[in-house]
Amino acid sequence: MRDFSPYFRSTVGFDHLFDMLEQGVDTGNGYPPYNIERTDETHYRISVAVAGFAEKDLSVEVRDGVLTLTGKREDAEKPGYLYQGIAGRSFERRFQLAEHVEVRAAKLENGLLHVDLERIVPEEKKPRRIAINAPEVKTIDARAA
Repeated sequence: MRDFSPYFRSTVGFDHLFDMLEQGVDTGNGYPPYNIERTDETHYRISVAVAGFAEKDLSVEVRDGVLTLTGKREDAEKPGYLYQGIAGRSFERRFQLAEHVEVRAAKLENGLLHVDLERIVPEEKKPRRIAINAPEVKTIDARAA
């Protein structure tokens, strides 16, 4: 159990985030391995190792802020392996997306499934400066300030 009480003193509306943190991290079996990288300030990429899976075996779906990657191989004929070191079992990986993060593209390349994400903050959510002692609320564009 973690103590997040110091953060409650200076944050408002992040209850759901702290609930997610208290639930802990995914303790799944680690298959398939993946990377999450930040390519710049607003772009991210999830790369999942899916060796042996074809495009038709993979599915990428976003629903209610959750990105779900699934893979299920449909082998019509099972080869008689003497040794099988490349796992090909079915999988499902879920990633909770932050607010305003959207999936831009998904591509299969050299045994890796790349999912490109972008954080798009609406203009009304961007930082702005509020004029003090103005008769009515006037906002000053943060870029001009």
